[in-house]
Amino acid sequence: MLLENLFKGIFKNKNVLVTGHTGFQGSWLSLWLKLLGSNVVGYALEPPTQPSLFEILSLEHDTRHIIGDLRDKEKLSDVINQNKPEIIFHLGAQALVRRSYKEPLETLETNIIGTANLLETIRHCPSVRVVVIMTSDKCYDNTHNEHPHTETDPMGGFDIYSASKGAAELITSSYRNSFFKHGNLTRIATVRAGNVIGGGDWAEDRLISDSIRALMKNQSIEIRNPNAKRPWQYVLESVSGMLWLAAKMFEGDKFNEAWNFGPDVSSDSLQVEDIVKRTIKNWDSKSTIKIQNNSDVLYESESLLLDSSKANQHLGWKNIYSIDQALTETVEWYKTYYENNKDMKQFTINQIKNYVSYGQQNNLVWAKQEN
Repeated sequence: MLLENLFKGIFKNKNVLVTGHTGFQGSWLSLWLKLLGSNVVGYALEPPTQPSLFEILSLEHDTRHIIGDLRDKEKLSDVINQNKPEIIFHLGAQALVRRSYKEPLETLETNIIGTANLLETIRHCPSVRVVVIMTSDKCYDNTHNEHPHTETDPMGGFDIYSASKGAAELITSSYRNSFFKHGNLTRIATVRAGNVIGGGDWAEDRLISDSIRALMKNQSIEIRNPNAKRPWQYVLESVSGMLWLAAKMFEGDKFNEAWNFGPDVSSDSLQVEDIVKRTIKNWDSKSTIKIQNNSDVLYESESLLLDSSKANQHLGWKNIYSIDQALTETVEWYKTYYENNKDMKQFTINQIKNYVSYGQQNNLVWAKQEN
């Protein structure tokens, strides 16, 4: 299957910068960009976990791999000005809610000032045509728990992490309105994705990675908030959304705004306990669930839902895997990795190809091959 002609062939031979390329979603995005024929430059801290998806996929050999901190504006500026990217995906962030309670200043500096450093740099870099900034579904003022958030809802943030993401959205909007209007060719959009799952995530205090670690040891799976409801989706759903958004932005200026990428709220916004039960079943395990003592639980929203109808209607994008398909793909990745008998890079590429094939079967516009 030739992948270079997906997304209207926009990414073929383009210089593409990915911040946060050593992370979970950044690694999946970087691999797919290479399959699309892009020249990928990555700027990030060292891989945040061991094992590391970035290292498993040997992406240091497929990208121009640069270690750097978003808070280091001088280095970030040098990298962008030297490599002259045409497209930038900004995924670099302090991405863990519970870590933000331990490292609040690091979280605020990375997620807010780091984003501002990027925007200030590209303001003076004429090569950049498209910038897609990933924030979080937690950027919203989540006061109405059962209300699926639309892109026009106010930004908020009860906790440090959520506030940092809401602030990143406001900073991006203010830069776009102040400096990227009136003849400026650079187009900027933000993406608010739902809870992303998939193979290769080993971050602490994430539901699937914590569950996999427990299952590998035949231990009970501890969960903090069994009734919390989240918009769960497979990693390639959010990645395909970012790629298609960038392709559309490259062609026109009607997409320079905020976008929700999440599942159908009626089907795949499930409670934490239900997700863990399905993961145990997929693993074919007899493990049990243990509810943690609530006295140790830090604040997290009880319910967080996204309305992605705007992306459905104006981008022609939607989630195509059900939650059960997403969990099957995720568990299969981890099982294959722990069996140590397959080339995990090729296995991961095959998961991308299978996802693309499924998109073609469902007649999604981004999955069409361009001649």
